[in-house]
Amino acid sequence: MNSAARDVCYEERPTSTALPLAEVQRTVWITGSGSAAVTRQSLTLYGRASGCEVMRFDLAAVGPLKLCCLTVLLAVLMLPVLRRLGLRAFSMASDSYSSGTHSAAFVTCPNDTVAKELARGIVEKKLAACVNIVPQITSVYEWQGKIEEDSEVLLMIKTRSSKIPALAEYVRSNHPYEVAEVISLPIDQGNPPYLKWIGDVVPE
Repeated sequence: MNSAARDVCYEERPTSTALPLAEVQRTVWITGSGSAAVTRQSLTLYGRASGCEVMRFDLAAVGPLKLCCLTVLLAVLMLPVLRRLGLRAFSMASDSYSSGTHSAAFVTCPNDTVAKELARGIVEKKLAACVNIVPQITSVYEWQGKIEEDSEVLLMIKTRSSKIPALAEYVRSNHPYEVAEVISLPIDQGNPPYLKWIGDVVPE
């Protein structure tokens, strides 16, 4: 080590002179020349009678730059764990809502009258907690070999996933179409109080 660049001081304390393997604790302070930064390292030297030494390094403290780099590295490594914990906390906050418990179903109707009758009947029979009526949608589809274009009304239905079969049966029995559209998508997550409300309104 260049003595002009660094000043090194050693402080030795024998800790186990009675044992065959003598242990000497050295505290080394290394101060960079012209810098206020100080790095402290604790070294434990084990000496034998033959003069052979085995050195074990144990950092007692690290410099600010090393500490910053270590913190960033740990943050990157911990990111997946923190993400899982965050999702778990969100699930707990939503009264332990399990993804897919509820679903959003979609039904198309020929006009407002049919849409409102179906919507009211679905809610009254506890097949859904809420039905949104979206007017004036345009549907382009193939039917019996021809491309058709019609103005329709869309029902967006929120219910328990377990109610989808009964919902589909109700729509088939009360819909004027020969082949009624009933499709559903599971709800992954959402506003916890709203999800809880759906479960409270629609029985299992």
